Amino acid sequence: MRKAIVAGNWKMNGNSESINELMGTLIASLQDLDAVEALVCPPAVYLSQVKSLIGNASIALGAQNASQFESGAYTGENSPGMLTDLGCQYVILGHSERRAIFGEKDADIAAKFNAAIDAGLVPILCVGETLEEREDERTMAVVGGQLKAVLDACGVESFAKAVIAYEPVWAIGTGKTATPEQAQDVHQSVRAIVAEYSAEVAAGVRILYGGSVNAANADELFANPDVDGGLVGGASLKPNDFIAICRAAAEA
Repeated sequence: MRKAIVAGNWKMNGNSESINELMGTLIASLQDLDAVEALVCPPAVYLSQVKSLIGNASIALGAQNASQFESGAYTGENSPGMLTDLGCQYVILGHSERRAIFGEKDADIAAKFNAAIDAGLVPILCVGETLEEREDERTMAVVGGQLKAVLDACGVESFAKAVIAYEPVWAIGTGKTATPEQAQDVHQSVRAIVAEYSAEVAAGVRILYGGSVNAANADELFANPDVDGGLVGGASLKPNDFIAICRAAAEA
């Protein structure tokens, strides 16, 4: 049985004081949720602070991005090895904001994915379509292309050590959310694509939904058989909302 994950992507938000307060509430409230893996992904400059605050608590630490290079003259980059050295277990890769704002291509993301696997990190590979692509009925052409680029470059076996996150770009930070039926349809299709390479890996890989997940819609989204949790943006900065989402995943 796949264990649910709820990953909080803090994006470029927070400061030392607000992070202390947020983590204090999360640590106190999530200790009894053995059925879900809670994960926080702070900005890189706060990874050490958050790791220190987590201590022995059952909350995992993730980064929001990683370089495809392990070391060298790459000013401003953080290598996968550096992230594991800080205590990271996960790393978000291919987020739509990285693709749209920073111009990351499928080949870049595949290289980062491979480097993360080599360093012992669990990549959370983000895939998703824009509103225009959905309205043109190209959702699975786009999502499938993004996924297959990594499957072909890195091999399906690497997905036994990875997580996939479906994040419709039109639902990120907009307040719009895919319906439970829309989410399930894409998640089922994503799993089917992985199954074309390996049925065993497809059955085990966890697929998260990301796109305005909140306390009000989490129950319905997580009730779907192929939705294994959520990649949560804005609501992850609100401790009560994030806790409620984690509880919804634990009870799904």
